[in-house]
Amino acid sequence: MGSLCTKLIPCCLASPEDSSVLEDPNVGNKDEEASDPTAFKEFTLDQLKNATSGFAVENIVSEHGEKAPNVVYKGKLENQMRIAVKRFNRSAWPDSRQFMEEAKSVGQLRNVRLANLLGCCCQDDERLLVAEYMPNNTLAKHLFHWESQPMKWAMRLRVVLHLAEALEYCTSKGRALYHDLNAYRVLFDEALDLIRDRNLQMLTDSCLEGQFSNDDGTELVRLASRCLQYEPRERPNPKSVVSALVSLQKETEVPSYVLMGIQTTSSFSPRSPLGEACLRMDLTAMHEVMEKLSYKDDEGQTTELSFQMWTDQMQESLNSKKKGDTAFRHKEFSTAIECYTQFIEYGPMVSPTVYARRSLSYLMNDMPQEALGDAMQAQVISPIWHIASYLQAASLFALKMETEANVALKEAATLEAKKNGTTINGQ
Repeated sequence: MGSLCTKLIPCCLASPEDSSVLEDPNVGNKDEEASDPTAFKEFTLDQLKNATSGFAVENIVSEHGEKAPNVVYKGKLENQMRIAVKRFNRSAWPDSRQFMEEAKSVGQLRNVRLANLLGCCCQDDERLLVAEYMPNNTLAKHLFHWESQPMKWAMRLRVVLHLAEALEYCTSKGRALYHDLNAYRVLFDEALDLIRDRNLQMLTDSCLEGQFSNDDGTELVRLASRCLQYEPRERPNPKSVVSALVSLQKETEVPSYVLMGIQTTSSFSPRSPLGEACLRMDLTAMHEVMEKLSYKDDEGQTTELSFQMWTDQMQESLNSKKKGDTAFRHKEFSTAIECYTQFIEYGPMVSPTVYARRSLSYLMNDMPQEALGDAMQAQVISPIWHIASYLQAASLFALKMETEANVALKEAATLEAKKNGTTINGQ
């Protein structure tokens, strides 16, 4: 479960604006500090542009989209690590040195309860932060805007405990900054007097009826009222809050993703013919689908050439593409790779379908690393194209990177469902 507690961090447990809070269901619940898989580093602007498909609108995950003062994008690095990139308003950090010092300081924090800061970029007028990506939306989303089911009492208690553990860790590291807990500010603004009066009946969400005893509810309200005391010395410290919350936990043996009804990527099964073919690694079936699709998804993507640019070289480029298409249709994949490479190298026309076709041709020739590179390039050109994600999944399966492949497969199915106007389950 991710949480962060400083204005620099792009993901905060209780922020309804730009955070994602529920842990990845494929990651076990651990109480010890998270190991540091990637040391804090400085990214180049080009790296982050590539990771986010040029800061594509389709990759925005901020609550208010482009209108947010600081926009957060989801992205993927070359090593397939999924990241969140927070792009600050140009006026937010005019002093580049101060930004770097603060980012490096926060980047030293590493804990299983934090969406850890992986790095930053301070290039020209750009100020960007890179953090671990949490895929399952914000706390506010699950509390106030749920679609299928409200958050269960046991899960709410777990969220509060994990938040308290995050705050305890930050306090122990000298980062006792709590002003970013937006969802909690909303609670305080609307229910402050009720909490202080310990009015349990008025505070209880009707959808939680029967999920907890009066004693448990009263104890939680009592703890909240202590945290709201006007005098700091009368408030409990984070460590004692954690201790009090541990005793209130319910269904501790049940994973969070089960309580939330979130499907894991490992148990995900695509419903479309292309998705099923990808899961089976049936490259022949994938070839049939892509051959039938032809270049329909290139509309609006391929660069149009002016009359003046129709030179012999341009004609030769188009001839290479046509030869590649013929070879692809006849399953002569080595020839297809050669011809598509000539088309790509000639310049200025850009086609995601050509990259996709060369990607599948690489897979057919047992060259999964090259196939992955082309699939990622196709996604850079067309960020919401499901074919690119399916090819990434197939490439990752071929590379024996099953966890990453399942994530890409689910992403592809989601994009395909959105395109077809259905749900991910095909309903």
